[in-house]
Amino acid sequence: MSSSPNPTSAPSLPGLAAPHPGGSRPAAPPTDENPPWNGWDVVALGVLTFVAMLVCVVAAAYAMRLYLAPHDSWRTLATRPEVTVGGELLAYVLVLALMYKMVGNRSAIPFLEAIRWNWPPNWTAYVLAGLALELCLLPFALLLPMPKNLPIDEFFKTARDAYILSVFGILFAPFFEELFFRGFLYPVLARRAGVPASILLTALPFAMIHGAQLNFSWGPVLVIFLVGVVLTTVRALRKSVAATVLMHMAYNCTIFIAEYIATDGFRHMEKLNQ
Repeated sequence: MSSSPNPTSAPSLPGLAAPHPGGSRPAAPPTDENPPWNGWDVVALGVLTFVAMLVCVVAAAYAMRLYLAPHDSWRTLATRPEVTVGGELLAYVLVLALMYKMVGNRSAIPFLEAIRWNWPPNWTAYVLAGLALELCLLPFALLLPMPKNLPIDEFFKTARDAYILSVFGILFAPFFEELFFRGFLYPVLARRAGVPASILLTALPFAMIHGAQLNFSWGPVLVIFLVGVVLTTVRALRKSVAATVLMHMAYNCTIFIAEYIATDGFRHMEKLNQ
C-alpha cells in the first residue's frame, strides 16, 4: 500500500530547485567566474613572480660572468638583453609550474579549463584584432606626450638586442602576462566586483608593470592601460584566455614590425630616438 504524498511539499521539476521551506529565497546561483583559487593566491603568485625574476636574472648574470664575460661589471651584465630575457624566461617557467601545481591542488578541473584557455575556432580574427588595436591606438599615442628616451631603449642598442627582445616580446611575454592577468587575476576580481569594475582593476596593474620600462610617463602608460582594458573586455566577453594571448602577440608583433621597418631592418637603431 503506497503512502499518500505530503501536501505541504512541492514537487521538484528537473532543472529547478525546490522552494526553500518557509518561503525564503533559495541560495543565489554560482557566479559566471568562480575559479578554484582566491585573491590571496593571486597576490602570492605576483610576489613569487617578482622574486623569481630577480633571482633568475641574478643567476643568469652570474653564469654569464662566470663563463662568458668575466671582466664585465654586474650592472653591465644585468642590462644585457640575453641575461634579462634568459632570467625572465626561466622565472616564467618556474611560476607556470607553480600555477599548474596550485590549480591541481585546489580542484580536479584540468588546468586549461580552469584558466578558461578555450582556443577560439576563428583564431585568425583575434590576430587581426590585435593588429587593428595597435593601428587604432597609434594616432592616439601620437597626440600624447611621449618622452624620447625611455629605459626600454637601453635594450635596443644593436640589431642583435632588438631581435632578442622581439622574439621574447612576441612569443613569451604575452603568454605569461595574459595567463596571470586575464587567466588568474580577472576571474577573482569579477567574482567579487563584477565585470565592469574588474576590467578596469585588471588593466591598472597590467599597465603599472610596464611603468618602469616607460619611466612611468603617463602618456605611454595610458596607452598600455587602454590595451589592458581591451584585452580584459575580450576575456570577459569571449571567456577565452587564448583569444587574448593571440591579440596580445599580434599587438606586440605589429610594434616590432614597425620598428624593424623604421630602422631599416634593425640596422639603424638610432632612428628610434629621432
